[in-house]
Amino acid sequence: MKPSVFITCQNFPCKDVRQDQFRVPGVDLDPNQVRVALISESAAENPADDYYAAGNPLFAQTTLLAFQDAGITVNSIQDLLDRGVYLTTAVKCAKTAYGIETATINECSWLLEQELNLFPNVVAFLLMGDSAIKALNAIARRSGQARVIPAGSTYKIRSGEFCFRNARAFPSYLQAGPSFFIEKSKRKMIAQDIAAAMALI
Repeated sequence: MKPSVFITCQNFPCKDVRQDQFRVPGVDLDPNQVRVALISESAAENPADDYYAAGNPLFAQTTLLAFQDAGITVNSIQDLLDRGVYLTTAVKCAKTAYGIETATINECSWLLEQELNLFPNVVAFLLMGDSAIKALNAIARRSGQARVIPAGSTYKIRSGEFCFRNARAFPSYLQAGPSFFIEKSKRKMIAQDIAAAMALI
């Protein structure tokens, strides 16, 4: 099954993203084997940097480093898939500025919800950054639940225990892209969150 076959945007209403850079993972996988869903911010500005791009894409490089920091022996995105880890983004288009408007995250959360519905056996959601946290909260609110992750700085709330659809939700920091190399103070926390999620498999 390829998620990209099932997830499409009909009208592209968002104004602060590049609609010509709309991407949903086209990786072929068994949805029943997915146990951890890692959700980062948005599609890469350059398609060659996305998780599942050919070669040595930037998102794959930094994500593999993050899992290695957590003590998980992986050398490729396929290794992560084999361990039941699915990688995706909260916003399916590339962003045009540093931040992404809340309205855009809310709009794209409809697509993320459809995507997550494809995976019935997820035990952990790794929410890598504010966009992923906002997107999951938007999905929860639409279903009549309270927000999954409370308001507050990530470093203050990440030690809490949060659940969504009978799975744990881990608020963390963005691991995809160049900021991972710069913000070394966050790498340890990212590694801890990944290790905690992987321990549930």
